Amino acid sequence: MDTGSIRILVGVLGNIISLVLFLSPVPTFMRIIKAKSVQAFKPDPYVATLLNCTMWMFYGLPLVHPDSLLIITINGAGFVIEAVFIAIFFTYSTWGGRKKILIILFCEAVFVAIVVVITLTFFHTHPARSMIVGLICIVFNILMYASPLTVMKMVIKTRSVKYMPFPLAVATFANSIVWCAYALLQFDPYILVPNALGTLSAILQLILYATYYGSTNWDDDEQDEVQMSSTSSA
Repeated sequence: MDTGSIRILVGVLGNIISLVLFLSPVPTFMRIIKAKSVQAFKPDPYVATLLNCTMWMFYGLPLVHPDSLLIITINGAGFVIEAVFIAIFFTYSTWGGRKKILIILFCEAVFVAIVVVITLTFFHTHPARSMIVGLICIVFNILMYASPLTVMKMVIKTRSVKYMPFPLAVATFANSIVWCAYALLQFDPYILVPNALGTLSAILQLILYATYYGSTNWDDDEQDEVQMSSTSSA
């Protein structure tokens, strides 16, 4: 089997794992629908992920980075999923919450439009377009790792892993490893860098889980729930 075929298989596996990650907040939204209220949950991770998916879809277009269909498919799926999540938030939010969502979405649309116009107008080769859009995607992914870092800080402070979901950490690790392999098979630094960072973040979470599992009080009745971003880096 040649490198191209292997890369396709790895990319398909990456699509499957990433889809699981995108769907991981479904239980949260089932709670929102059941309660007919967003409660203490915030839309921030989902509107941020929507923008992230939009930029990766643009990156994968033939006009920017040819031969990247699998990047478009998974981020297209992620875009639809996040749009549904945001619609649910919008439905059950107060007017103030809805106004915030609309303002953020408008700002994101303007930002994407500016990036598209600048990229297609002033950059005329695939390497140049891949570089500008790829660097923006890397920055967004790094910023989105702030969510797991916040959770890890809480784990160390409380010596408890109760609110750091183990399956999500494992899935993030697997997802990042697969996309790193995808990026290495046909070297793509813009996919490799954020997923290498994602791999490191997941490893740190797994180490913390192993370290503080024994000191976690699983019988605690606290109802607080930590929101973690479950984004795909590719």
